[in-house]
Amino acid sequence: MLRRVLFTVLFTGALPSLAEVSQGHISVVLLGATGDLARKYLWQGLFQLYMDQVSSGHSFTFHGAALRALEPGQRLMFDVLKTLACPPDESPNRCAVLKDQFLKLSQYHQLKTAENYTALNREIEMLLRQEGLKEAGRIFYFSVPPFAYTEIARHINSSCRPPPGAWLRVVLEKPFGHDLESAQQLAAELSSFFKEEEMYRVDHYLGKQAVAHILPFRDQNRQFLDPIWNRHHVERVEVVLKETVDAKGRTSFYEQYGVIRDVLQNHLTEALMFLIMELPANVSRAEEVLQCKLQAFQSLWGLEKNSAVLGQYQAYASQVQEELQKTRDYISTTPTFAGVLIHSGSLRWEGVPFLLTSGKALDERVGYVRVLFRNRAYCAQKETLRVAGHSQCKAKQIIFYIGHGALNTPAVLVSRNLFRPIMPEGSWREAVGQSELHIFGQPLSDYYVYSPVKERDAYSVLISNIYHGRKDFFITTENLLASWAFWTPLLNSISHQPLRLYPGGVENQHLLDFEMVSGEVAFTLAEPVELLKPSRLMPNDYRTIQSKFRHSPLVSAWSEDLISQLASDIEKTASRTVARSGQFHLAVSGGSSPVVLFQRLARHHYAFPWKHTHIWLVDERCVPLTDTESNFFSLHNHLLQSVRVPYFNIHPMPVHLNRRLCVEEDRGTELYAKEIVALVANASFDLVLLGVGTDGHTASLFPQSENGLEGAQAVVLTESPVKPHQRMSLSLPLINKAREVFVLILGKGKHDITTLISRVGHKPRKWPISGVSPSSGQLVWYVDYEALLG
Repeated sequence: MLRRVLFTVLFTGALPSLAEVSQGHISVVLLGATGDLARKYLWQGLFQLYMDQVSSGHSFTFHGAALRALEPGQRLMFDVLKTLACPPDESPNRCAVLKDQFLKLSQYHQLKTAENYTALNREIEMLLRQEGLKEAGRIFYFSVPPFAYTEIARHINSSCRPPPGAWLRVVLEKPFGHDLESAQQLAAELSSFFKEEEMYRVDHYLGKQAVAHILPFRDQNRQFLDPIWNRHHVERVEVVLKETVDAKGRTSFYEQYGVIRDVLQNHLTEALMFLIMELPANVSRAEEVLQCKLQAFQSLWGLEKNSAVLGQYQAYASQVQEELQKTRDYISTTPTFAGVLIHSGSLRWEGVPFLLTSGKALDERVGYVRVLFRNRAYCAQKETLRVAGHSQCKAKQIIFYIGHGALNTPAVLVSRNLFRPIMPEGSWREAVGQSELHIFGQPLSDYYVYSPVKERDAYSVLISNIYHGRKDFFITTENLLASWAFWTPLLNSISHQPLRLYPGGVENQHLLDFEMVSGEVAFTLAEPVELLKPSRLMPNDYRTIQSKFRHSPLVSAWSEDLISQLASDIEKTASRTVARSGQFHLAVSGGSSPVVLFQRLARHHYAFPWKHTHIWLVDERCVPLTDTESNFFSLHNHLLQSVRVPYFNIHPMPVHLNRRLCVEEDRGTELYAKEIVALVANASFDLVLLGVGTDGHTASLFPQSENGLEGAQAVVLTESPVKPHQRMSLSLPLINKAREVFVLILGKGKHDITTLISRVGHKPRKWPISGVSPSSGQLVWYVDYEALLG
């Protein structure tokens, strides 16, 4: 059937001749061809591709595929195809011809077994051989649940790849995992079948016309934006998607994902990256765009529990109970509303708040990306005498309006008191009229407003980009994992956090308003008593526990509360010490545990006496200080670059001397010991911060260490059982001379060693941490509940 149709299409006057299709043939295989997404968007997008590219020099066939048997599947698929529509500007006659030919070029297949895929491959090859056509490539669109990806990928890789010289493009729909670990697992499975350049992960928001135009807009308006696109001029950035619908009918999906995984981790984060990434020299080069995007991810500060406010509309719980057959006392901790505050550590954006907000059952349906600029103007004339729109006292903003809301169309709005933007004439036009509308409190006449010449569905845009091989409109494995690495810690920390209940719709009033305070966000209003449920108490409602551990004070709480307490205690110690002696000598350990503490100190402790603080290293790995495994590198990235410690008060360990690492003849340990003696009174640090390894090591003093557990040497070279093996460390006797020693232990992974050291005596050769016992100072243990209780 397809052979006869393809022959007819190639040789009719309505479409290009065989000579014109010399670029080759493209087979499009839509898996899940009778599913909801395919019915609503994908077939229409493929038809749009055919209409746009019918004269491009490629010939096409479209293969719908699903698990259904041939006859019912074919009937369902063609019911969808009959509803396809042409754009309003397409002539009825041409539309009828194109639609008829598209239907004739489309065929249904049952793809269930390996044999089915082999048969499909044989059919494509036979068709092309009979027509004498060269294969340009194949597109496989996975409109199926992610659990089916691996099996389908195996079949395609083994029996349905195009021949050498033709390309393969595999299109994947979200969700791409549930957290970092699951995303890594799925990525590893897919990478065993497909190359990175063959995979196109879809985030349909990147096909929204306003979002897709952010980078071109920044590029075309560099002359205006370069001076103001930075922390000195931008007050804040808002990326928002509000929905009026609730999750009814989708609670099985929503209970697994929630609003952060469903919207913020992907759609809103991707839009934010387009705003804050550095502009590559050529925005048309996908490799450059993707690299700049990845660098933007890496500049983001880690999220904490207090970086987010969360809510749940009141009817959600009963919907879950009904749809998932849960008991009446079932309590869902799934957020349906979230507001998250994000910061970047880049020089361009340091200090600028980025607010990402989304929710269901809200007062309006709207999506936008808003850049609000600082306003330094004072206008002497009264408001009625100012020129409308051009007054420097009015708000200055750029808005990428995604759709719906008051405008009900994609748009780009630029305040008239900023600049008249340069926009591509062929695809965007200046809008006129609708002056009675107000956007963010200002009449539409205060803005230059541009809307697309031709509105296009996001999937039509993305399918076109798949055809053209534009990878910058899709999510690479590296960017996907960077996004999950950013969001997963927050998701873990809020998994048991109480949610703000809200009634839904206009009745929400100000219940979900939130504000930024000291780098955190909090709801503006207290939760009304009638919305509170005493049964919703979560584990982190318990107060911090204080008692004894190994005969010394113990502070224990959930990890985030514990870090907050520890940071406050360090600041108090520092302030007290500076008031007494004029300076504060702090020695800190490396490893992963102190990172969240460093971030807390950097972001929340503005009264810390950094100017009078000396920072020392308890231990260091024998790698260059610029190496990512260096303790100093971590300290610099998470603390030092964000606080004002005088340069000469920072004391990294001299592991890199004479262009070599930790060589005994270079006497790095002696140099550091002499520096300590010269600057620290009695070589007694005011505070030493330690961690504990799962083997009981502390600093870089390991079980059975030959150096550092006893003796007169203050700084020693040691051997670690894990790479990098060589280390430099303060000795146990030097640590025990400190005025105060704080030991931080976090996470379930440390539960066994925590239990063990709670029971053992003074046995530093076996468990070095057991030898920490300040001779004339105080030892305090900071242990989170997971490490303490398991």
